[in-house]
Amino acid sequence: MRSRPAAVLFDMDGTLFDSEKLWDVAIFELAGTYGADVPDEIRSAMVGTSMADSMVLLHEGIGQPWRDPGHSAVWINDRVAELFVTSLVWRPGARELLAEVREAGILTALVTATERRLVEIAIATAGRHNFDVLVCGDEVTRTKPDPEPYLRAASLLGVDIEDCVAIEDSPTGVASAIAAGARVLAIPHHVPLAAGDRVTLRDTLAGITLADLATL
Repeated sequence: MRSRPAAVLFDMDGTLFDSEKLWDVAIFELAGTYGADVPDEIRSAMVGTSMADSMVLLHEGIGQPWRDPGHSAVWINDRVAELFVTSLVWRPGARELLAEVREAGILTALVTATERRLVEIAIATAGRHNFDVLVCGDEVTRTKPDPEPYLRAASLLGVDIEDCVAIEDSPTGVASAIAAGARVLAIPHHVPLAAGDRVTLRDTLAGITLADLATL
């Protein structure tokens, strides 16, 4: 690792934005239209996964595996799009860290399992100028926990993934970044995370600085 990271690769939902709550709203509302409740363990298992995998988990979790995953995915994405416009808020410390990284001239990427349509709405809040590249869930062959999203981000930025720090809040995101070869700052949100080889655990991004990232 260099004296400071070549790039900082940010996850979006639950990392930059407290948006998992908005996904909760959409998922629970859809399940309500199906006359069902979503078990807590099923909702936790969905965090950070692809939409396709999430719909399988959802339908099986509510005991209705025959449901059309395409219909459910469109319904949820449309509802989340509405909520992103009106209710998207930053997670503690995220905006400040992103600003410091950009002011230092360090490359940044947004690496998310969320589809581009929703990312573009979120970027209106985050500031498009804050990211050199976007890697969205519907633009990769294999999304998290596969390493492809993070390897793609590093390739687009023209940097070595081993010189990058990824910031994540979910087990699937951490697994993706580690498999790619990045160092990871893990900020648990909806589900627990553990420190480990190349994984540093913090409760929040509040107070985290570029100097802290350099120590990783």
